[in-house]
Amino acid sequence: MSNVTPFPSQTAQQGARDAGQTGFERLELQRIMDLYGRMVAAGHWRDYAIDLHREAAIFSAFRRTAERPEFRIEKRPALRHRQGMWALIGEAGNVLKRGAELQGVLAPVERRLLKIVSE
Repeated sequence: MSNVTPFPSQTAQQGARDAGQTGFERLELQRIMDLYGRMVAAGHWRDYAIDLHREAAIFSAFRRTAERPEFRIEKRPALRHRQGMWALIGEAGNVLKRGAELQGVLAPVERRLLKIVSE
């Protein structure tokens, strides 16, 4: 009961940012959230989660909250010069699309949205 944990100071928080936490830029997140909003309007997705780690930023889209994510959009800057820093990962964990541009990686999901709307 007598353990006191100090609150992280402003300098510790600045050090964490300098350590290289990966995040989404405004335009990237705007594009992802636009797609998410259209999928919600179509009745396909209901929830999302954003995980920001040192090596990756991950956006997960869920059909229902209690399930595994249907799609994960991952940004891994370390792979920028190899396979491309963007990856679209399916529910089973398989990589569906990988590339250097976010627009190309989101294309399979956007095509799926067109099929949902046209039915």
